[in-house]
Amino acid sequence: MKTRTEKIKGFICGLATGINLPYYVDCERAGSFDDIERAIEDGNGFDIEIIYHSAAMAYLAQADPSLNQSIALAHNLGYETKDINSELLASLLASQDARDGFYSLEKEITEFFNELED
Repeated sequence: MKTRTEKIKGFICGLATGINLPYYVDCERAGSFDDIERAIEDGNGFDIEIIYHSAAMAYLAQADPSLNQSIALAHNLGYETKDINSELLASLLASQDARDGFYSLEKEITEFFNELED
């Protein structure tokens, strides 16, 4: 029979996110969606950095070809147009995508921990 920690680790490893959850999450202490979120936040796991112009342009071409979403995100975060470049836009968008992807799993994670406690 698997231990609680082994079950949590197996579950976390099986989640489809762009974040390396086992790196950020202490499976011995995790007991809720909020615990996992806090661990990722504390470790800056939502901060995705895309470096090099070519990598940034490839990401933007695939994820936001019109640049509407990434530019709006940059402006909402207080960046001025003169400070924006492809690497910044791609990094901001990838970070938002990672966050959104994780939050889309909230129900699944919450159900897992509820079942684990039963």
